[in-house]
Amino acid sequence: MPVITEIEDLKRLHKRRTPKMFYDYAESGSWTEHTFRENCSDFDDIRLRQRIAVDMTGRSTAGQMVGQDVAMPVALAPVGLTGMQRADGEIKAARAAEKFGVPFTLSTMSICSIEDVAAHTEKPFWFQVYTLKDDDFMRRLFARAKDAICSALVITVDLQILGQRHKDLKNGLSAPPKFTLASMANLATKIPWGLEMLQTRRRFFGNIVGHAKGVSDPTSLASWTAEAFDHALDWDRIREFRSWWDGPVILKGILDEEDAKMAANVGADAIIVSNHGGRQLDGALSSIRMLPRIMDAVGDKIEVHLDGGIRSGQDVLKALALGAKGTYIGRAFVYGLGAMGEAGVTRALEIIHKELDITMALCGERDVADLGRHNLLLPTDFETRWT
Repeated sequence: MPVITEIEDLKRLHKRRTPKMFYDYAESGSWTEHTFRENCSDFDDIRLRQRIAVDMTGRSTAGQMVGQDVAMPVALAPVGLTGMQRADGEIKAARAAEKFGVPFTLSTMSICSIEDVAAHTEKPFWFQVYTLKDDDFMRRLFARAKDAICSALVITVDLQILGQRHKDLKNGLSAPPKFTLASMANLATKIPWGLEMLQTRRRFFGNIVGHAKGVSDPTSLASWTAEAFDHALDWDRIREFRSWWDGPVILKGILDEEDAKMAANVGADAIIVSNHGGRQLDGALSSIRMLPRIMDAVGDKIEVHLDGGIRSGQDVLKALALGAKGTYIGRAFVYGLGAMGEAGVTRALEIIHKELDITMALCGERDVADLGRHNLLLPTDFETRWT
């Protein structure tokens, strides 16, 4: 086993151990993948202000996200098909997050169902929903999340229509996988992955198959998915969804100041500045580049979180210093899951936590709550392009 000291180490193991179609699903964006790449690279424009001779004892990374205590302001983002990266992947990731003390967000497009994850965890987790046309299915989905005692609802608002993702189309991505000669040849090199999959019954979209009208088996899922998303979504519809849930509601997919203001107006408790990991509108600005503008617009009106491009504890610190009250890791935890299962997710969290803690100390801070723009150095061209 190689020594794992950074998220990139987990990424290499993930690529080696997971079938290509599922690795590509995680490690890809839409069209040219320009936004996908800039989500990460734009963090590099931000420099840290080093301080010395400051008391570094008694440091704390603990905080709160929508009123929930967290070991650090980092949540596991909702990622579809997680249970195809590793057998029972959502359950393994949820357990790792629970033990570490950070929120886990289950995707509607998960392999393990809400009920599966609730049965294998002890504390409440968060649940993510898409904006779908079928009112009956949506209401039952909300009810199932309540029955599972989910402590927050994350509504994804940037996927009325699916961005074109070339790798997924070329790989014939599905759950279970569509086998071609190329995919079968690749699967033949992933024997441990295949053996684990043979030992679980969870290989389909557990929140949809058997629950959505007309979807009784995987063969009927594709046609349902093509018609399910609500192209007519508007703010009145989002306000209606808000009224169905009596706990914290987080809107994910905000990338514009005016939309952030509207989110506050419809009663959301928090927003996630996000471009869907660069998987929707290619050519949109990165999440971290848009964060300062959105903070300036609504920072005192609604809790602001950031998702997209975070691969280290330093990235987390930069987002917090720019005003975010919480951050999300998607690909970073998926790398760990695909590499080492539950232990890999734990390792990803350990790496990010250690990097956050040490970087905070070297910046002269002892508490994440004290982080701010004073911890950052913004070159002139950065100021011009970002503010």
